[in-house]
Amino acid sequence: MGRLYFVRHGETYWNVENKICGATDIALTERGHNQAVETGRLIIEQGLLFDEILSSPLVRAFETARDGEDFQKAKQHFLDHYGNGESMMKLGQRIYNLLDDICRDDKTYLLVAHNGIARVIQSYFYDMTNEEYAAFGVKNCAVLEYTW
Repeated sequence: MGRLYFVRHGETYWNVENKICGATDIALTERGHNQAVETGRLIIEQGLLFDEILSSPLVRAFETARDGEDFQKAKQHFLDHYGNGESMMKLGQRIYNLLDDICRDDKTYLLVAHNGIARVIQSYFYDMTNEEYAAFGVKNCAVLEYTW
């Protein structure tokens, strides 16, 4: 049986300001750094071992932040591009392709990334309506487990 543990990154300065980071490279707050350290400690305490660790490439330069209300509306426009960034469909394709590849084996993966990617992963493993997809989110440094 294969496993994927997904961890959302720690709190950023824009999370505090309720701004959507998108692809903009925003630093962790001190709290976010502490969240990351604590999550790592809990993973070690639980004895979780990973065959591979995957992470966002953190190339965050092409998309500007959007406020929460506009972004909630934008999440329902799956084909629209966000500035020079990718559409929800392109993001979904990219993440689904990754999941198709890793779900071919019985390895255990840790993927550290962003809330938007958490949403795509959830939709890969569970049927969701458009409304459920748009509303789905995880807290900073939350750990989700998926098996196949």
